[in-house]
Amino acid sequence: MLAERQTIYERLIEVAQVREYVNYSDVAPMAGLNMESPADRNEMSDILDGISQAEHYAGRPLLSAVVIRRDKNKPGRGFFVLARRLGLYGGGDDLGYWLAELRRVHDHWAGV
Repeated sequence: MLAERQTIYERLIEVAQVREYVNYSDVAPMAGLNMESPADRNEMSDILDGISQAEHYAGRPLLSAVVIRRDKNKPGRGFFVLARRLGLYGGGDDLGYWLAELRRVHDHWAGV
């Protein structure tokens, strides 16, 4: 799974560099996962959590902010749970927090 995680990590950086976002269902196949499967959704969440935790510990914003749900146009619940667990978000305004973090990710990776 390490190679797949690296592939996803590199893809998320590419997306951030051009100030875009991507859907979970577009990223999941890179790890052989299907977002229709609850087990695969959990695995995708674990991969993205690991990537964002590593980014946080390296002093960078949460890279998984560029991955959104197609039906909601924002990240899934796990993104906000991770942000709370890392002490970055206290709750109350998921949309506002995500938009601010997405801007931080884009600014970081686009070199602004």
